Amino acid sequence: MSKAEDGRLDALQAALAAEHAAVYGYGVVGGRIGDDRRTEARAAYDVHRARRDALAREVRGLGGKPVAAAAGYALPFSVPDSAAAVRLAAELEDRVAGVYSDLVRAAEGAGRSTAAGALREAAVRAARWRGGSVAFPGLAERAGTPAGRGSAPGASGTATAPSTASPTA
Repeated sequence: MSKAEDGRLDALQAALAAEHAAVYGYGVVGGRIGDDRRTEARAAYDVHRARRDALAREVRGLGGKPVAAAAGYALPFSVPDSAAAVRLAAELEDRVAGVYSDLVRAAEGAGRSTAAGALREAAVRAARWRGGSVAFPGLAERAGTPAGRGSAPGASGTATAPSTASPTA
């Protein structure tokens, strides 16, 4: 495998890990979100599951072994109510966007277009959850701004909060 293919596989694995964490995180969001936004949370959950599955197939197609989901992920903050669930959903989307920005850089052709679409969709969902957008979705974490204040969720029995290097939850 060439260096470019290795970089693409690494970026795909990071995106897969982030999607595993997002699926986990949306399970928490769904348990706390108010009825008025439950449909939106369910739709985001379904999108992240579908992207996770597609990424796993793509990793296998490149001869890699897809990274497994952690048993659990430590959340970046307590989620006792609907308002916190909304904040968590925005955080999840910000972190997923960050990982897809890395994949955009690593991919070419149709893969780059797909990654850019995933980045755009995550940024739109984050803006809807947050009620506003950021100037450069997916890059806020790199600059150490509030959207990127946490580090990647670690993948252990009780992993940490999501980030670009690890799953997103």
